[in-house]
Amino acid sequence: MDHAWDRYHDLSFATETEAGILTLSNETIQRMLAELKTLEDVRSHIKEHMGSKDTHRISRALEVTMAGALSLGASDVHLEPEENGVRMRYRLDGVLIEVLMFDAPTYALLSSRLKLLSGLKLNIKNAAQDGRFSIVVNEKEIEIRTSVLPGAYAETIVMRILDPTTIALPMEKLGFDKYLMEIFEREIAKPNGLILNTGPTGSGKTTTLYAFLRKVSNPGIKVVTIEDPIEYHLPGVVQTQVSKDYTFASGLRSTLRQDPDVIMVGEIRDGEVASTAVNAALTGHLVFSTLHTNDAAGTFPRLIDMGVNPDILGAAITVSMAQRLVRKLCEFCRVATPITGEDAKTMEPLLAHIPHPEGLPANRDTMWTAKGCEKCGGIGYKGRISVVEVILMDKQIEETVRRTSSDREIWKASRPQEIRRMAQDGAVKVLNGITSLDELGRVVDLHDEVMLETLS
Repeated sequence: MDHAWDRYHDLSFATETEAGILTLSNETIQRMLAELKTLEDVRSHIKEHMGSKDTHRISRALEVTMAGALSLGASDVHLEPEENGVRMRYRLDGVLIEVLMFDAPTYALLSSRLKLLSGLKLNIKNAAQDGRFSIVVNEKEIEIRTSVLPGAYAETIVMRILDPTTIALPMEKLGFDKYLMEIFEREIAKPNGLILNTGPTGSGKTTTLYAFLRKVSNPGIKVVTIEDPIEYHLPGVVQTQVSKDYTFASGLRSTLRQDPDVIMVGEIRDGEVASTAVNAALTGHLVFSTLHTNDAAGTFPRLIDMGVNPDILGAAITVSMAQRLVRKLCEFCRVATPITGEDAKTMEPLLAHIPHPEGLPANRDTMWTAKGCEKCGGIGYKGRISVVEVILMDKQIEETVRRTSSDREIWKASRPQEIRRMAQDGAVKVLNGITSLDELGRVVDLHDEVMLETLS
């Protein structure tokens, strides 16, 4: 009876809270952010609240969970029911890290609290639901998107944290080397053309495109975006969001009637969007968009597969780039180690004929590895940076694309441009102690890259 009464009180408190907003006083959130500096801090505070007799213990545990995620810079919070309990994990710098395991009865309360807060139906447990709520920190509203899926033991919940400070980065903060910065500044200053950024979900494509838009936006031009979703509000930019009745294809067609100078299409998903984006670039617009391909050379065969005429790609596309995000080594605890054995067999081919060797350190026999300390929460990494490759459109690329859709041939044709491949860009960051070779290998197929460099 006491357990049922406690559950009633905690849920009744949830229903009295303003729907869609996790209400915390500025003093409370600042105190939590100051206290929650490591995963162990978060773990101990959540356990303390979950094990207390406080009527509002579940709400307090949720507050700590979200404050901890914000303090540590998590992009997602995962709640995953299993046979012997529920696992909570944070996605920190692209990698899932376990926070704690807790019991199923507590999760039943917590999931109900979250569903109420996110505007979801409590009585639906056998279908997927999507909702949202927000947290106000320092007068800034941070949106949380909630996804609920039915699972074998209970519903699994993922909360995506859309913190604008993590995406509102200038170009100078994205990790581009000097020669790449010069390329990007030159290309985005052109009045027309199609600039494509490729990579998997979570590789930083949108952050890079936002940085480009911030650079080109000025009072003398009109910039329109079609996004899914709008992740950050850009001053002076008309931003639109796709919906059931407003798709990328229809949105792009409508945008062209809005007299735009610059257009950003969140993603090219089909042939109609691809053809319209290419035609927009050919008719005097600067167009930014993204694709899902493995590398920069793969952009061209992907568009051809979508039905775009290869004869016009040379006139439309100006830049094809690919990127991944690697975790940055904690500068307080990283450990220097000699490059030997298998590591040397990986690094040497990547560095042997690397373009722009002037950016390499004098010592090429040492790299750095992760250790873990209080500053990085014991993980060994803190923050992320991009590794990038670029192919510029020139006569040789244009002729190759007309002749073949082989990404290997397109890559070979780009060699005279003297631009590093993604693995080479990463290898330089390994030598400079920015990331580790293990981390680079997590996001780039180094074996394949070494084979390419060895055969070329």
